[in-house]
Amino acid sequence: MESEQRRPLVAFAAEDLGHGRDGHGRLDSVVLPRLTLALREGERVALLGQSGSGKSTLLAELRELRERLGRRAAWCPQHHGLVPALAVYHNVYMGRLPEHSALANLWNLVRPLRQPWREVEALCEQVGLAGLLRRPVGRLSGGQRQRVAIARALYQSRALFLGDEPVASVDPHQALRLLALIDARHATQVVALHQRELALTHFDRVWGLRDGRLVIDAPSRELRLADLDALYPDADAPAGSPREAATPAMPSPEALPCARGRP
Repeated sequence: MESEQRRPLVAFAAEDLGHGRDGHGRLDSVVLPRLTLALREGERVALLGQSGSGKSTLLAELRELRERLGRRAAWCPQHHGLVPALAVYHNVYMGRLPEHSALANLWNLVRPLRQPWREVEALCEQVGLAGLLRRPVGRLSGGQRQRVAIARALYQSRALFLGDEPVASVDPHQALRLLALIDARHATQVVALHQRELALTHFDRVWGLRDGRLVIDAPSRELRLADLDALYPDADAPAGSPREAATPAMPSPEALPCARGRP
């Protein structure tokens, strides 16, 4: 009931989502046919589903729709979108590139601007990248690159955060700390992930995709792990299967102060 009373920020009503358009505006490839859902102000949504189920497509459409409304979202893409040859500082600074003049941005490449440097330095300390501002991103580990991408999205300072598996390359404890930072800066968020336990303990709502369909759209408090298992065809794989080995167990929400566990 509380969610229904919040103001809708983005809504789809029986709309086809996909890729590319022909000369008549028709989609070349429909990924999510006749999708109906609404993202409301103040909701923290976990987006679940197998690889290829349409998560990235939905996030891209949410982002594009917000931009058409003139209200851009903080964006953390799945493959980071970083420039390996540039330093951590410059990659994070790019989150606000349009806010500065071309001359200021050019000067900043050679001699970092004082105020942005201080802001990025403080943010990098929060995400666990202290002392790495001058290091080229190409020399970082996968988990460190993930944190640079998150820092760049946070640096954009926008109300809505859209993340395509932003904590996939970090350990479970670090994932919770990073999500706590996202919580502190973004009242509304949609985050694609695969950690089902995390979806239930940290987020307010769950969207679940399977075979191009939205099969779950419910408050997390009303769901159980068994409900989320239905999103994954190999959920009943035997112990020791590759899927289980690839998905580290999440710590108990009570074990870390940043977790937003249910009472």
